[in-house]
Amino acid sequence: METVLITGGSGLIGRHLFKKLIEKGFNVCILSTTKHKVEDLTTYFWDINKKIIEKKAIENTDYIIHLAGANIGEKRWTTERKRLIIDSRVKSAELIFNALKENNKTLKAFVSASAVGYYGAVTSDKIFTEKDQAANDFLGETCRLWEQSVERFNELGIRTVKIRTGVVLAHQDRALAKMITQIKLGIGSALGNGKQYLPWIHIEDLCQIYIKAIENKQMNGPYNAVAPDIRTNKQFTLALARTLNKPFWFPNIPAFILKLFFGEMADVILKGSKVSCAKIIAMNFTFKFPNLENAFNDLFKTERHNTGK
Repeated sequence: METVLITGGSGLIGRHLFKKLIEKGFNVCILSTTKHKVEDLTTYFWDINKKIIEKKAIENTDYIIHLAGANIGEKRWTTERKRLIIDSRVKSAELIFNALKENNKTLKAFVSASAVGYYGAVTSDKIFTEKDQAANDFLGETCRLWEQSVERFNELGIRTVKIRTGVVLAHQDRALAKMITQIKLGIGSALGNGKQYLPWIHIEDLCQIYIKAIENKQMNGPYNAVAPDIRTNKQFTLALARTLNKPFWFPNIPAFILKLFFGEMADVILKGSKVSCAKIIAMNFTFKFPNLENAFNDLFKTERHNTGK
């Protein structure tokens, strides 16, 4: 039985992914900053700042899926917060790299999270592909450094895959939960002018992309993990309101209010472009939820059933 080690296993994506991996027959372990177990999984301790990682975590694994990183949207982007966002991604990858090198350990693949923020906080009609360069804003620079730290694993002869993820649709997602609450209260609104694009992906499809990255030896380099049906912020919010059978009439929230509240971080929600998923489709990946309405219907099918709608 092959073993997959996950960093960030207690996060939104990790909690879904390790269950899917177990269903596929993999043995799954978690790297954690605490010594408490996650579910019934074997948990190994690591401390990025102290450069500590349990040796057994490295010795017993065939694949590593690297999801660790401070939440970009959790707090205002102070200078200190920006440094934490970058370091939590770059230094964690460096710690794993050094542990593998010191123990002369090879992997069958190293698969890392990344984000469509690689292309920057910009609204345009351009459709970004994996061939485009990283933007020079904070999001672009963060993702560039993140991926650069991951590319070092190629030096060890390890197949390396980077999954550039859009907005993840899942019940436990905090941003989606806030939108749902506002819509249920009748105050759901588009943000800014509402014309910014919002690349998204259902959590089920995202997990399957990670599994494919492990199983398909032809996968190398970056892949955009976004559904083919990309909507504007206004279209996205309207589709959510319709799914929840709620009205959508409240005026847009002006950009200046969001900037006052979030500071520079407001760019994450006020800007966005189209991102291509053609490369992952070319790897014979089929989206289970390529359509936004279908994705929402799946997420809220239990709620809709309970309300008789």
